[in-house]
Amino acid sequence: MFKKLFSGLLGGGSDGATSQSQAAEPVEYKGYLITSQPDSQSGQYRVSGTIRRSQGEGDDLEHRFERSDMVPSREACDALMVSKSQRYIDEVGDDMFAPDPRHEGNG
Repeated sequence: MFKKLFSGLLGGGSDGATSQSQAAEPVEYKGYLITSQPDSQSGQYRVSGTIRRSQGEGDDLEHRFERSDMVPSREACDALMVSKSQRYIDEVGDDMFAPDPRHEGNG
């Protein structure tokens, strides 16, 4: 029983196997590129992907966007990723690229 529990938590086993699907075509929004790349898990898709902003000359800022939302279809997941990312961009803007203060000074 514990082996199954720990294996599920650590990503092992096939019951709750997770795999990252191929990235969708990026969607441009207010100078940012939103790319959906959901995790496929037990027949559903988890909202996941990246938000990028070019700084010029190949110097891009990137934010990994992960949410707990699970949806049954890839198309619905891509649409949800874009709408949630747009809202996040409107609320947070470039602050999403700032270092996380919870991780500063550790180590």
